[in-house]
Amino acid sequence: MSSTFSAKEKDIDSFSDANSRQLKVRETDPHRDPRWESFVMQHPAATVYHHPAWLATLESEYRQSCVYLVCEDAAGMLHGIFPLMLTKGVPFRKRHPIMGTRLVSLPRTPFGGPLTTDIRAKELLLKEAVRRVSEKPGVYLQIKSQDEDLRGLVGGVTAKPWRLTYRLYLPKQSNEPFRVANNRTWSGIKRAINKATANGLRVRQADTLDDLAVWYRCYLETMRRTVVPARPYRFFLGLWENMRPKGMMRLLLAERETATGARIVGGFILFYLGQTATYAFGASRTCDLEFRPNDMILLHAITDAQRDGFQVLDLGEVPEGDEGLVRFKVKWGAEPERLSRYYYPDFPDDTPAAEGSGSPSMKAAKGMWQRLPLGMTSWIGDWIYSRL
Repeated sequence: MSSTFSAKEKDIDSFSDANSRQLKVRETDPHRDPRWESFVMQHPAATVYHHPAWLATLESEYRQSCVYLVCEDAAGMLHGIFPLMLTKGVPFRKRHPIMGTRLVSLPRTPFGGPLTTDIRAKELLLKEAVRRVSEKPGVYLQIKSQDEDLRGLVGGVTAKPWRLTYRLYLPKQSNEPFRVANNRTWSGIKRAINKATANGLRVRQADTLDDLAVWYRCYLETMRRTVVPARPYRFFLGLWENMRPKGMMRLLLAERETATGARIVGGFILFYLGQTATYAFGASRTCDLEFRPNDMILLHAITDAQRDGFQVLDLGEVPEGDEGLVRFKVKWGAEPERLSRYYYPDFPDDTPAAEGSGSPSMKAAKGMWQRLPLGMTSWIGDWIYSRL
């Protein structure tokens, strides 16, 4: 998708101190430029969110203006990529650094940022992003990166602490069954799995669009229960069409055998790239939570990842104050790691993001949300995400 955000094309030329390579930054189309996917697949720090399949899915969700930067040498060899998209921003907060209009890498995505082979390429890509934002008053640059090298690299780009994410580091030898080191915790997990099995639950991979559609209704129910806006169905259809054929996405379903046949009671979507498997989305029917489908699905996901040689299962970030979700992830042995987000220009650390969740108005809004029809929660979630 071409960019409508950049003012006018401007190459940045420089020479690296190491071997006098002439570098320049320009835009490209990652779907037509085969170098982009090749660069991602060969880079040890690449995430699934740098891959063209993920970018295509975001593009199909909302038709946002995209800026796909590459840093290349005179021979056309890539030394870095930097995917960015322009957000609309929430009404009445257009100039808010977190909720307003932003050039972001990437929206509705845990990680993004520049992916490079050396620090000079990283600096040039970051400078170009800053230049473009500087020409648009009221627009912030937001980078969701795990890269500590961004700190202090370009003047005015500052790091802000973000949420904790939880990563489970898997044994390198996959011939031993997975188990949690804490015996008491492992006993509790086994009891949950036994309960799920005794109640007729089993786990399988989804293989049809009908499976995806049934899972999506479970997802809507979960998002209503947890008071979280739901992503639109077309987003998950994009994952199915863009990422699943490449082996980068699986939907693991929990089914319960009943007298009338098998019934889907929940499922997890996971992504796979390099050495990392990533938990992305989960759902479960409220009436079936007592049968512990989430424990059974996650153990299946861990076993699959270990068998397939993945070294890390990223269980994802947790919003501040969600102690129940923290306990669920920690009991499997996942370790917390603090995330950062980078912004340009800087803003005060005490800038409020939104009204506190404990305020009377927010409590009332949560109560109303949990009583809405599922179709209404989907429509509202779609409207919200179209601006984030």
